[in-house]
Amino acid sequence: MTSFNLVQFNSLSPKEATQVLAHCCGAARWVSQMESSRPFQNRKALFDKAIQTWNQLNEKDWKEAFTHHPKIGDLESLKKKFASTRVWAEQEQKGSAEAAVSVLQALALGNQTYENRFGYIFIVCATGKKADEMLALLEARLNNSPDIEIKIAAGEQAKITQIRLEKLIHE
Repeated sequence: MTSFNLVQFNSLSPKEATQVLAHCCGAARWVSQMESSRPFQNRKALFDKAIQTWNQLNEKDWKEAFTHHPKIGDLESLKKKFASTRVWAEQEQKGSAEAAVSVLQALALGNQTYENRFGYIFIVCATGKKADEMLALLEARLNNSPDIEIKIAAGEQAKITQIRLEKLIHE
């Protein structure tokens, strides 16, 4: 994925900006609102708008964003379905790549249980986390009520979006 300075990003065509913003967050309304908010005066304004926009979205938008992520530990889907964000997702899920087979199997089972319970995949900001740490988070979050869990998942997506925006727009 190419990165841009702010001037370059502000100069992208609407189509190009939409495409690169979609790599940061898969919610179409977030992407559209961010694209139409350009030009940004500085990175802080961009990041502030990203958070503000995310917080104004609804559960349907959040779930749409979740569909743009591979399941934690599903390294095959990283390579196939999510090729456009594969490099970033691989970096984010580096802890899964080095995990024992038993942990990956437990993640796969936990992911399925989570998806059956909540109706969407387990979302966690995986950057800097080892697979066993993510497994423990998944298992703990299975006990949450659906109302609480959607808010936690949305918060994790916001963290992922922020990290990806920081990679996309350099100083």
